[in-house]
Amino acid sequence: MRTMAVIIFFGIFFLITGLVSFYIFIRGWQSIPPGSSLRQAYAIVFWIIALSFICGRLMENFLPSALSHLFVWVGSFWIAAMIYFLIAVVSIDVLRLINHFLPFFPTAITQNYSQAKYIISACVTGLVGLTLLVGHINSLIPRVRKLDLSVAKQAGTMKTLSIVAASDIHLGTIVDRSRLDQIVDTINSLNPDLVLLPGDIVDEDLAPVVKQNLGESLKSIRAPLGIYAITGNHEYIGGVEEACAYLTDHSIVMLRDQSVKIADSFYLVGREDRSVGRFNGHLRKALPELMAAVDKKYPVILMDHQPFGLNEAVTESVDLQISGHTHYGQIWPLNYIVERIYELAWGYKKIAGTHFYVSNGVGTWGPPVRVGNRPEIINIRLNFQ
Repeated sequence: MRTMAVIIFFGIFFLITGLVSFYIFIRGWQSIPPGSSLRQAYAIVFWIIALSFICGRLMENFLPSALSHLFVWVGSFWIAAMIYFLIAVVSIDVLRLINHFLPFFPTAITQNYSQAKYIISACVTGLVGLTLLVGHINSLIPRVRKLDLSVAKQAGTMKTLSIVAASDIHLGTIVDRSRLDQIVDTINSLNPDLVLLPGDIVDEDLAPVVKQNLGESLKSIRAPLGIYAITGNHEYIGGVEEACAYLTDHSIVMLRDQSVKIADSFYLVGREDRSVGRFNGHLRKALPELMAAVDKKYPVILMDHQPFGLNEAVTESVDLQISGHTHYGQIWPLNYIVERIYELAWGYKKIAGTHFYVSNGVGTWGPPVRVGNRPEIINIRLNFQ
């Protein structure tokens, strides 16, 4: 069942990206004068870049090498470039349609239309390249977001709790050892009592994680009350049992529809990712079932990777829920889409007595690019009665 779900996921992804790439290719081809030798070079270079992601991922599974690594990187950047090229060519086509019925193009364009198309294409390519460069640099500089929250419950003798949460790391080819070491150093610099990893720790393929020995970097995280994690949809895409076993072997406590009482002071509840049904046919436990073993007179912290059904946590008297998954779109203007999908797509919100924080993540999926938002590590100081 997992194999079929993965095939469907990637089948849809590559179908959409293939169609979009073809549309962009045709518009680029039309901007080059007929008979120009650039057309052949353009076609070769374009399709090498456009197909590099799927080639790289296939090679990564069967013949990992420096070449597969290069293809994955090039293809990942193309995913982001494709979004901005699509916006550009659609905008240009809309303007051309309007101009057909209501002419408004200046004579500088209409007198030499072929040259104008060539210049516009070059400018668009330059702007997309600059956007990717700035977005990539931005993706490498996570910020620490600090919150100071109060919970109207007693936590034994504990008066405050410092939590550091890093969601959506997506360890693999793109988020490699150097990136993870930077993330771990930032976490440790905050001197947390507790570290939480709310899903999508590992990207689809575990092989690059093992090859780079990223688990050793995870083992260097320091938190006296422990490092706890939950599954995300990407652990399921890549093979959840293997991913969880690897993380467990490297000092991460996986909470899979489980609760644990920590330091006799508060409860931590971790939900299985809601995509579990698509990959193994099982349903995750309902939140009331999970909370049945929890003494709600103590503070309750919940990790749930995908921020759906926030009212469930409110009903069950959860004090703090931490989620991720959305990346806040990762690349503008996709943030507008996730805002339509989720009640809380990114940031902090309080509903009744429950605090919610949805992180946009510290890593990236697909393109190593962030535009319109910065990666983040969350440092929450909980104050108890």
